[in-house]
Amino acid sequence: MSELSPGMPAPDFCLPDADEETVCLADLAGRYAVVYFYPKDNSSGCTLEARSFSDEMEAFSRLDTPVFGVSPDSAGSHKRFIAKHGLAVRLLSDPDHRAIEAYGAWVLKKLYGREYMGVERSTFIIDPEGSIAAVWRKVKVKGHAAEVLARLEALKAAAR
Repeated sequence: MSELSPGMPAPDFCLPDADEETVCLADLAGRYAVVYFYPKDNSSGCTLEARSFSDEMEAFSRLDTPVFGVSPDSAGSHKRFIAKHGLAVRLLSDPDHRAIEAYGAWVLKKLYGREYMGVERSTFIIDPEGSIAAVWRKVKVKGHAAEVLARLEALKAAAR
């Protein structure tokens, strides 16, 4: 599969959230959406990322843009993660890696000389037509949510 880039159709997905409610990308047609992929609930970087997006949720809501965090963790794990950290972002469970793979975020990783398959921290803005509007790969967490928000504001301003 080729690397996803702006202008390409966003792969559709239907995944359960922490409350076992199914979220389908196709149901969001006509509005922007932010989808970010992260490795694991409760790890330090993933907690910081989820908190950062949660801190910006009011601004994303004003822009009528839902934000979804996707990881291989179970819906139950997401529910505990949300409760433990008071998260406002909606987390989706992808234990089979279908969406993660479709977005090219399931990659070969290396840690201490060991190779394994895992989630590469990645973020996508999906436009109202269902196309990729912006892509971030190998995300550095600090300042990332604010950067995504600024890009979304710019995209929406340019579309007016």
